[in-house]
Amino acid sequence: MHTPPPFRNRKITVMGLGRFGGGIGVARFLAEQGARVLVTDQESAEALAASVARIADLVACGAVQLRLGEHRMEDFASADMVVASPAVKPSSPFIAAARAAGVPVTSEIRLLAGHLPNRRRVIAITGSAGKSTTTALVGHALGQLLEQEGRGRRVWVGGNIGGSLLASLPDIGADDWVVLELSSFMLEGLREDRFSPGIAVVTNLAPNHLDWHPTLAEYAAAKKAIFQFQGAGDTLLLGPDLAPWAAEAPAGVLTQAVACDEAWWHAASHARPSGGTFRLPGLHNRQNARMAAAVGMAAGFASDAFFNACCSFAGLKHRLQFVAEKRGVAYYNDSKSTTPEATMLAVDSFPPHTAHVLVGGKDKGSDLDAMAGHLAARARVVYTVGAMGDAVADKVCARQAAGRPSCEVVRAGTVERAVFEAAKRAMSGEVVVLSPAFASWDQFANYEERGDRFVEQVMIQS
Repeated sequence: MHTPPPFRNRKITVMGLGRFGGGIGVARFLAEQGARVLVTDQESAEALAASVARIADLVACGAVQLRLGEHRMEDFASADMVVASPAVKPSSPFIAAARAAGVPVTSEIRLLAGHLPNRRRVIAITGSAGKSTTTALVGHALGQLLEQEGRGRRVWVGGNIGGSLLASLPDIGADDWVVLELSSFMLEGLREDRFSPGIAVVTNLAPNHLDWHPTLAEYAAAKKAIFQFQGAGDTLLLGPDLAPWAAEAPAGVLTQAVACDEAWWHAASHARPSGGTFRLPGLHNRQNARMAAAVGMAAGFASDAFFNACCSFAGLKHRLQFVAEKRGVAYYNDSKSTTPEATMLAVDSFPPHTAHVLVGGKDKGSDLDAMAGHLAARARVVYTVGAMGDAVADKVCARQAAGRPSCEVVRAGTVERAVFEAAKRAMSGEVVVLSPAFASWDQFANYEERGDRFVEQVMIQS
């Protein structure tokens, strides 16, 4: 049984509780280890009410103190340790104050990685796109195969994809697998600790987070930290566009550029037992499945067995998530699509002129022209909702081109009405997908509520 190091009586400042509870796991872990924990966040108590409620027991007994609505320099300069959220920029004056006072600064993922029982059993996945789905696929397949194995080994999934694994440290065995989704922010911290996993995965690289990383080269350097400290016998799996990175891997690391070509997909699909297919639509998800199968092989499993286990995965919630099939029509929840680019990718995941697409929400200043043309050319029906509904409808109608199959436009206004109208129009073999392209705040508290509403409406359709 693995025992974390003692933190008893140490004065620790946790920087960032977060509206979605990002600091809850580390605050609870440290408090239970006997630390004197101060959680500080610049958001107000009202804005953080849901997160505060989840540690109310620790606050009530005095194990955790709260400083909400502000940060104070003295809380950082006088601490024994600062645990910063990955979203906190290194240039933060509060982090600078801690470092100037000689206070060590770490993060939840660094605490976890430094105390895992077996680095060689850690699978870490990063990339500009696809890392969450690949992480979930690997965790899902490993869980199924380890259960079939019956030897008591388990899989633990964490990092950027979900809650903290710190509380689980005593239960993580040396033969268990730990699957982590790592952002570039997390990797920059892990580089300070010279930590790399036994199996490292980089799905792809595209310009992203350049408000944080001054250049694309610096963003790439953060991603490369995932394999920078690997050793002989470790594995590095790279997306097909990143094959040149293999030359930068340390000596003895087993490297492979992983691409899902038609030959592999045909062989993998036809090796499936009868009655099941891979559920996630789109070429990008085929690539995610191919990468997951490569991870499985690196972990000692047969590629076909690992792919078979992937086929029962329905998708991450709100990300082209398969919801149900009714009267031969498949329904997908892609509520996390809040940009026109994401919606175009969703439409391209299905054959042309088969997708009934629900689009609309609160404007974020996006350019609608490209998406409108794409929908007009490839969608079967567009159902517009929310504050931007009419603007999208007008744009799509204006982009209809002579000689192409006509894309019908329905000004539905609400998700409820859109699902009702789509259920009437969609025919067997077609799909209905909520892929809004906009934020949800005009009609919903967040994209999760919007996606849940869509699912509820789908399930009541006959």
